[in-house]
Amino acid sequence: MKIVSGNSNPELAAEIANYLNLPLTACAVRRFRDNEIFCEIQENVRGSDVFVIQPTSYPANDNLMELLIIIDALRRASASRITAVIPYYGYARQDRKSGSRTPISAKLVANLIVNAGADRILTLDLHAGQIQGFFDIPTDNLFAAPVITRDIEKHRNLENVCVVSPDVGGVVRARQVAKRIGAPLAIVDKRRDRPGESEVMNLIGDVTGKDCILIDDIVDSGGTLVNAAEALLAKGAVSASAYITHGVLSGGAVARISSSQMQELVITDSIRPTEAVNSAHNIRVLPIAQLIGEAIGRTATNNSVSDLFD
Repeated sequence: MKIVSGNSNPELAAEIANYLNLPLTACAVRRFRDNEIFCEIQENVRGSDVFVIQPTSYPANDNLMELLIIIDALRRASASRITAVIPYYGYARQDRKSGSRTPISAKLVANLIVNAGADRILTLDLHAGQIQGFFDIPTDNLFAAPVITRDIEKHRNLENVCVVSPDVGGVVRARQVAKRIGAPLAIVDKRRDRPGESEVMNLIGDVTGKDCILIDDIVDSGGTLVNAAEALLAKGAVSASAYITHGVLSGGAVARISSSQMQELVITDSIRPTEAVNSAHNIRVLPIAQLIGEAIGRTATNNSVSDLFD
């Protein structure tokens, strides 16, 4: 088994390799002066079971292209099996036609990865579960719920917790966490006028006197979370925090969250945290390497991955 890392999140790759007691395979990924990407696998991988760890986060196009080129290099180096480990799958929010003459980019990216030579996909908390069907190869979608649940149990008083979905589409994800910790569930009903902006319209459920925890897969601009937190506090909640798997946090999101009434935002390191994230007083990063490393180990030994979530 070999572990290869691109430049998207080398710290996460190193932690995964450390969990598996394996060294990272030497791989040089560099750019020519015109930003053309070049990759050289500097070890023998002939006949190896190779796992390429590369989130396709910002800059999404560069990191996606890196992933494709690394996979092609491994295929031409005669690796026996190539698994693309994509902790954050970029373009996942474009999983359907949102209007006339618009693309389904999540499917296009899936085609690119398969045609590059990947034999298997390992990813984390896809924005929409049906994206697994966009790949014509085996795909394992891991869930951060067990990691999030353990952290909630460690840091919160479960007797006073209420789990909240920030929108109707995230109810299934929030319900999984609520069921694990035995907490009630509430839902924020929102209306989105344009991408990255939302307006809270209504709250379903009783949050009076509760420590509310918002659960979602992606935080981008932070507008939805900030509005939801304000709505919860206005309805009598004692506090409002959030657990989000993928901290995209683009633009002024970190500043928006830091200046909000949100007590704490907890994100995983599926996306490499920026300096602004690390220095924010109310943003905390939750390690995800052990979960991904365990899934990689089970995949390599042909053991069940789903048992991790039972």
